[in-house]
Amino acid sequence: MKISQFTPLLILMAMASATQLFAEDTNANPAAPQPPVPYLSPEDEAKTFVLQDGYRMELVVSDPIIKEPVVTVFDGNGRMFVAEMRSYMQEIDGKEEHVPTSRVSLHWSSKGDGVYDQHRVFIDHLVLPRMILPLADGLLVNETDTDDLWLYRDTDGDGVADKKELLYAGGPRGGNLEHQQSGLIWDRDNWIYEAANSYRLRLRGTNVIKETTPSNGGQWGLCQDDYGKLWIVNAGGELGPVNFQVPIAYGALKVKSEPTQEFMTVWPLVGLADVQGGVGRFRPENNTLNHFTASCGPDIFRGDCLPADLRGDLFFGEPVGRLIRRAKIEVKDGITYLSNPYDKSEFIRSSDPNFRPVNMVTAPDGTLYIVDMYRGIIQEGAWVREGSYLRKVVQKYQMDKNFGRGRIWRLAHKDFQPGPAPHMLDETSAQLVTRLEHPNGWWRDTAQKLLILRADKSVVPALTAMARASKNSLARIHALWTIEGLDALDPALVREKLKDQDPQVRIAAIRVSETLYKQGNKSLVAEVTPLAKDRDPNVALQVAMTAKLLNWPDMENLMNAAILTHPTPGIKELGLQLLQPPRPALQGFTSEERKTFQRGEVIYQELCFACHGLTGKGMPIQSGTPGATMAPPLAGSRTVLGLRDEVINVVLKGLHGPVDGKNYGALMVPMESNDDAWVAAVTSFVRNSFGNSAPLIEASDVARVRAADKGRTEPWTLEELRTVVPQPLTNRAQWKATASIHAKTAPFGIDGNLKTRFDTGTGQEPGMWFQVELPQETTLTGLLLDAAASTKDYPRGYKVELSSDGQNWGTPVATGHGSSTLMEIAFPPATGKFIRITETGTVKGPIYWSIHELALFKPGAPVKSSPESAVKANTSKFE
Repeated sequence: MKISQFTPLLILMAMASATQLFAEDTNANPAAPQPPVPYLSPEDEAKTFVLQDGYRMELVVSDPIIKEPVVTVFDGNGRMFVAEMRSYMQEIDGKEEHVPTSRVSLHWSSKGDGVYDQHRVFIDHLVLPRMILPLADGLLVNETDTDDLWLYRDTDGDGVADKKELLYAGGPRGGNLEHQQSGLIWDRDNWIYEAANSYRLRLRGTNVIKETTPSNGGQWGLCQDDYGKLWIVNAGGELGPVNFQVPIAYGALKVKSEPTQEFMTVWPLVGLADVQGGVGRFRPENNTLNHFTASCGPDIFRGDCLPADLRGDLFFGEPVGRLIRRAKIEVKDGITYLSNPYDKSEFIRSSDPNFRPVNMVTAPDGTLYIVDMYRGIIQEGAWVREGSYLRKVVQKYQMDKNFGRGRIWRLAHKDFQPGPAPHMLDETSAQLVTRLEHPNGWWRDTAQKLLILRADKSVVPALTAMARASKNSLARIHALWTIEGLDALDPALVREKLKDQDPQVRIAAIRVSETLYKQGNKSLVAEVTPLAKDRDPNVALQVAMTAKLLNWPDMENLMNAAILTHPTPGIKELGLQLLQPPRPALQGFTSEERKTFQRGEVIYQELCFACHGLTGKGMPIQSGTPGATMAPPLAGSRTVLGLRDEVINVVLKGLHGPVDGKNYGALMVPMESNDDAWVAAVTSFVRNSFGNSAPLIEASDVARVRAADKGRTEPWTLEELRTVVPQPLTNRAQWKATASIHAKTAPFGIDGNLKTRFDTGTGQEPGMWFQVELPQETTLTGLLLDAAASTKDYPRGYKVELSSDGQNWGTPVATGHGSSTLMEIAFPPATGKFIRITETGTVKGPIYWSIHELALFKPGAPVKSSPESAVKANTSKFE
């Protein structure tokens, strides 16, 4: 069906009605009843679209055939697979989201005319399918709460999968479903990438190779441009496109000039103010969204059946703003810049509050397909909780009643007709080679993928001829990478392409030479290194990135050569980031502790940075209060550096309301669906990064806190949390200290002065002990040993015992080893009048055991759920 374009008068009417219908007085009661947001038929929704001249939206498939669509992909014959999250937010609290009622459906045109008249349920009973990727004879599928990839096949040709095979065992995954992986694309370099996950996969027959990558910062959706550079967007940090300067395999690099505030500003029609975080994220004069908050589903348009000026542009959805952003991409002096080509407007806007564009893709017919989830609520339940700003708005307009629908649209233009359907699954390998010259990037990508999956090396001569002689530079690039994927690279061909007239072909030749280098063939190094002085800055930068990736010893010299050849501020900025030395080894940490820290670093860079920033200072909010950040700084944070129970509680149950008297833009959502080791890793990382130093947290610590929190259902307020964590004993003046050695210094370990200390006066030996007598029997649950300036003087091993008389000691309440100056030792509540810490380890050299200060802790108040009134009273003004 085709929908005629708006006339200018109708556009103005739509804009006016949208603003008037949904504008609200922010000083009024946001929960005041209002008419519900209406559900529109596809025909009526189409009338709400405001597009640029000449464009129209055509309906491809709609509810009830599909419901809650989130991803659309096509196989080699142009059949369309749609991932449907049918359990996503079916009511305001998001109950039963993880029941297996979601599916992947399959749709095709029986006449090949672009009218999808055949529909099948390809896979049923899934848990919120997140990623789908067609291969040669099946579909890779990933579901929520796991990193596993399953290959589904239809062996009898009826359009329904009947065979299932585990292709990659990634294991279970936890956390909010909005923070998990997405994307899954076969990139130009023949690796499979995902947004959020810091690794890439490669198929080698029946084997899957995994290789770590820098964290890409993505959240929902992933795409590539003509040269294989990944494009990622981030919603959680309200960032829009991120990490797009260079291919992510070489680093998450950025420059100060991107993105601009002007680019971050959005121009919706709907003035509903239904944005998580509330005030500060919409314009008070008309309640329209003022900057990116939910950017998702990116696509670099690479089709051939829309106007040529769209080719190579970045498109992504902003479903909270009910709009699609078009970004012009300009590469200048090796630096990539983005801009909005429209003055205070957008490429596509709708006045229908249910329009939720969550994904888009260049289609086989040469147009752009847009996945419209078409629903009232677009935020997961953690952001629509009781007492939140957003919940009031949702209830006010009864937006929670609109669910279970969805549409897929085709962007068309009056001067173009959609192209023919492909039949590549039925073509010979020789025919597929010719598709590498197709003007539609989807055809080229699919042909390359299918050729590699077939592993048919008979076409290598034809590919070599294309790489050498095709007048189409993109075909030459595809041919090179296809040969690489077939494990048939000839160093002579690569050597020839290092001198290609097109700089992007030279870059491709440098990159494929990495494969030869990894296989032991280093003959091309001498011919790659001179290109650090190439006339094109992108080529020069690629040499430096390749040298860094492969650990060439002269990497710094090559980077300096690139900077000298192209002394632009941007190249210098990227070069300095490449030259940053690796983080030094973690002093005093065991190999297992280093693994914990490094895992936490990956988690932080995949998830936490969006709100807390890469430097732990808090991600600035793009609009609203000057200096405001999405989340509190972690550097020097009392919550982070205090007793481990405090930060564990925050991660497990979440946090809302002011932090030390200041409001922040984002809610800390509960992460308790992740396992104990995950929580231990990320909390250990933040406690030992950004200038912080504190004991690592172990999985057993998390298990202990999780058990104590079992009945807790609400996020904490900081004020409440600090009453339930262990409390320090305050009767220090009545304590008596002694020690087995150098006892005259024992009182200095409890005198409240970090400049004085107890020390053993000799090297550490097993059996040394330090003891405190309390005025009466007391229930204790932990202690803190602070060696302060005596940085090496922590006990290498310890046991903690309690006694009621100082003579008879019970079973140790805690044992372990020390690894840092500040040692927190937690144990189940136990009662005693005497507490003794005994050294059980040894250390080389005359290193004392020193205690500058000892703190003892008693149990905090019992954990209980917060009453609803407390939640509402402590909700941040931004929520």
